[in-house]
Amino acid sequence: QVQLAESGGGLVQAGGSLRLSCAASGRTFSRYAMGWFRQAPGKEREFVGRIPWIGGLTYYADSVKGRFTISKDAAKNTVFLQMNSLTPEDTAVYYCAADIRSPFSVHQPLAGAYEYWGQGTQVTVSS
Repeated sequence: QVQLAESGGGLVQAGGSLRLSCAASGRTFSRYAMGWFRQAPGKEREFVGRIPWIGGLTYYADSVKGRFTISKDAAKNTVFLQMNSLTPEDTAVYYCAADIRSPFSVHQPLAGAYEYWGQGTQVTVSS
C-alpha cells in the first residue's frame, strides 16, 4: 500500500502561483511514477502531468505546459507541482496518483493506470 497526501492548495488571484506537495508513505520502497490530475466542478478528471521514478523527464498536458512544473525530492518521498500564471480555468481539486506498474514510463495520461490516489486539495483561482 502507498498512501498519498496532497497539500498546498488554496485561493490565489489570477496570474499568481501555488506549489502543491504530494507526500508518499507506506510502501515507499516501491518504485512508482507520480501523476497529477485535477477535477473541476461538473467536469471529468483531467490529466495534468507526470514524473517517472528515475530521471528528469516529465510529461504535461497541453493546457498547463510551460506554466506548471513537476519535481520530486526522492529522499523525502515527496513530489511537487509548481503552478505559475494561474487562471480561473485552473480552479479544481488537484490529486496526485501513483503508478507502480510502470514506474519508468513518462507518457501515461490515463487515470486508470494509477493505483493509488490522494484525497485531493482544492485550488481556487479568482479573476
